[in-house]
Amino acid sequence: MKAKQIKKIQRLLSFWRNSQPLNERLQHSIDQAFMIDFNYNSNHIEGNTLTYGQTKLLLLFGKVEGKGLMRDFEEMKAHNVGLEMMKKEALDKKRPLSETFIRELNRTILAGDFYKLSSNREYRYKIHTGVYKTRPNSVITPSGEIFNYASPEETPSMMGDLVKWYNKTEKKDNCNIIELAALFHYRYIRIHPFEDGNGRMARLLVNYILLRHGYPMIVVQTADRKNYLDSLGECDKITGTEPYSGANATIEQITPFVDYIANYVEKKLEFTEQILTGKIRKIEETNKKQQNVSVNVRVNSDKNVTVKDNIVNIIKQKSNVTVSEMANLLGVDERTIYRNMEKLKTAGIIERVGSDKSGYWVVR
Repeated sequence: MKAKQIKKIQRLLSFWRNSQPLNERLQHSIDQAFMIDFNYNSNHIEGNTLTYGQTKLLLLFGKVEGKGLMRDFEEMKAHNVGLEMMKKEALDKKRPLSETFIRELNRTILAGDFYKLSSNREYRYKIHTGVYKTRPNSVITPSGEIFNYASPEETPSMMGDLVKWYNKTEKKDNCNIIELAALFHYRYIRIHPFEDGNGRMARLLVNYILLRHGYPMIVVQTADRKNYLDSLGECDKITGTEPYSGANATIEQITPFVDYIANYVEKKLEFTEQILTGKIRKIEETNKKQQNVSVNVRVNSDKNVTVKDNIVNIIKQKSNVTVSEMANLLGVDERTIYRNMEKLKTAGIIERVGSDKSGYWVVR
């Protein structure tokens, strides 16, 4: 974080804190908008198929409308329960962060144990929620290397160290809360302690730290998913592939991600200032284009899956999908979609049938 940005954030933060408490009506509006924005975006980043409109209808009125996987509806509701649970825990200053709370939060947002299909689609296996992983988890990098997270054997001690480090660090007078939140997120992700839900957990815990220390909570936009993952990937290049190194990364090693989170905090503080001074009335943070996406498809959220692969996957699920919808679903610009579709057409993988307006796509 540069000195100029730190100074600006401090000024905006002082305005935010001095404006507390907000009047009841405004606070309710801000809380309600954040509930929809955060639940929608954090789940959508991980491939949830519910649209913004479906999320809003479900969380505000408890109603289900349109197409969607039942599991996605269940997890969206459960994630909101987890959000409220996190907020209550964050505001209880007498209670330090604990592994018990983290495990219970994971169990809550995933709505209990469930079965998942293997990557080769040959068998199902049970996901145990609320307990640390019992099987290794890793990803394959674009270069073909295996990127391992902490092993099941290492996980309990690494999580214990992470929580102890956090509880000790947050009490320091010179603690930079934004850096603390970013570093906690990064170390947590490099451990990847659970069999599922780690990304959603990391974003919830970032907001736990921000809220606990008087900052407004942030929403990482699904439209910004690529930049989010890229910033984490840049830090991986610096820290190296060893799980221990990642779980003990220093603030200097994760500068790209600190800058990423700091920019979100700065934007959120600017946003709240505009609301409180009456400059804007729109309280929703999710952009209108994303709100208007009405396609129900599942996107592979693995950071190593290419845009081309996801385009093919989307077309298989909805043949009349538009370029604009795909751009919003994948968090990239429309030029990227057009460029990759041209490559897919040239390779004979996809073909357009009919006109641009009324036609559809076919995967060969």
